Amino acid sequence: MSKAQEKWDAIYDNRQYSPTASLVLTQNQHLLPKQGIALDLACGQGGNAVLLAKSGLDVSAWDVSPVVIQQLQDFSAKNNLAINCQTRDVIASPPEPNSLDVLVVSFFLDRRLCESLLSALRPGGLLFYQTYCQQKIENKGPENTNFLLTDNELLSLFSTMKVRVYREESLLGDHQLGWRNQALLVAEK
Repeated sequence: MSKAQEKWDAIYDNRQYSPTASLVLTQNQHLLPKQGIALDLACGQGGNAVLLAKSGLDVSAWDVSPVVIQQLQDFSAKNNLAINCQTRDVIASPPEPNSLDVLVVSFFLDRRLCESLLSALRPGGLLFYQTYCQQKIENKGPENTNFLLTDNELLSLFSTMKVRVYREESLLGDHQLGWRNQALLVAEK
């Protein structure tokens, strides 16, 4: 068992199961195709996978934690959702090239994987990405800056894609309002 798997198994063993889709997906689900193959990468509790399955897509959900994958399988079976749930180290085994129409990544960042994610999308495929930034007003998300985006980094990581939606407000203006702590991107290949 890897250290990452141990860490996330312990977290999900002690967390109430409540699959919630990320804002990048809920606020932009009108951009989803009517059919196609979708992946919720590093899915956690699988909220994105649930929304994608309810939207009629052929959905897979991958995570390193077998604990959370079992929780998602149980939830999917109970709610008649067709989600292919897999325990998978996404860094060691990224998605195959030209295999996806939709890819959702939320609260996961490994820059070494970005080229593989881009190549996994078919022409016209959509990437929905949301994660934490280094410049944030609250102490949420990872403490290690290796897992936090710099200013506009998400745009740089996927610079060859067509940007359809982007939001990152950083520390500007009234900190009580707006979109803080994270960046989100919807891009088309």
